[in-house]
Amino acid sequence: MTLPTSFKTTRRALGAAALALLLPLGGAAYAQSTMKLASATINDVQHEWQKEFQKEVESRIGDELKVEIYPASQLGAIPRMSEGVLLGTIEAFTTPTSFVTNVDPRFQAFDVPGLFKNADEVDAVIHNKEFRDYMETLFLDKGVRIIGAIFNSPTQMLTREPVSSLDGFKGLKIRTFASPLQMKPMEALGSTPTPLALSEVVPQLQAGGIDGMLAGIPILTAFKFYDTAKYVTNINMNQIVSITLVNEAWFQSQSDEVKTAILEAGRAAEETVFPWGVDNVERAEKAWLDNGGEVATLPEKQQAELQATFAKVADEVIADQPEVIEVKDRIEAKLEEVRSK
Repeated sequence: MTLPTSFKTTRRALGAAALALLLPLGGAAYAQSTMKLASATINDVQHEWQKEFQKEVESRIGDELKVEIYPASQLGAIPRMSEGVLLGTIEAFTTPTSFVTNVDPRFQAFDVPGLFKNADEVDAVIHNKEFRDYMETLFLDKGVRIIGAIFNSPTQMLTREPVSSLDGFKGLKIRTFASPLQMKPMEALGSTPTPLALSEVVPQLQAGGIDGMLAGIPILTAFKFYDTAKYVTNINMNQIVSITLVNEAWFQSQSDEVKTAILEAGRAAEETVFPWGVDNVERAEKAWLDNGGEVATLPEKQQAELQATFAKVADEVIADQPEVIEVKDRIEAKLEEVRSK
């Protein structure tokens, strides 16, 4: 049977309309993804890694993935950003490991006082390919993947009044990271640890709610803490390791090309940023001194006693946490290899 011309025309029109409706849906599967990359800091090694990561992604896949950087707690305080990456409302979050110990206690392994002696040891371990592969997927059971790992800085102590001896720690209210490996050592020295969001520290210092804080000196300089408190004590508690976590469900929803680009870009940015981060610690200390800040170190004998206290407390904190000890043992095994060369 021959169909009327008018029916053929109508059918073609309907087919074209259906195709027009389907094309946007098919295209949406390949539409550009957006990756919100958050952090609490700015103009530091974390921010620098994010900028390098953004460049590295673009060089690999162009605009197939749009990386948006939100430093200085633009997407909320640290606990909110941590929750965001777990829930997937923020695709990625760059932070010191100390701030995500509530996500998984195994992050404590990177914070053990005295574990890494200097930046070069951090670099040698976390950028060792075997360890880096292990580190990347270590927290997948919590729904996050590590796509960036960098040396940040040594942990120092800022105070409103100078601290020149171990007795000077007694009675101080010190802002710490929300990690037992920062809080318990402060308690052992007679201080009161007070976890706070970075954005709350200056008002609390000004009001006398706290007497000081633990932080790397690049953060103290970047946020101009010398306008509020100028005394830094070089306690060299530990070498801060910063990591970038990506929500694993979001990561797995990306094309293979995008996933490969993210992983390659993260590791490339790590290598580029490491020397920048080391130099930045020196630049930050100089800027601190140039702006009227002071940096002091305890007498040698008291400094040794301080380190011994840190080590003893750290062992006590993780003694009943075999999963943390397992990660720490992996780190120490790599350190032994590095030190034996």
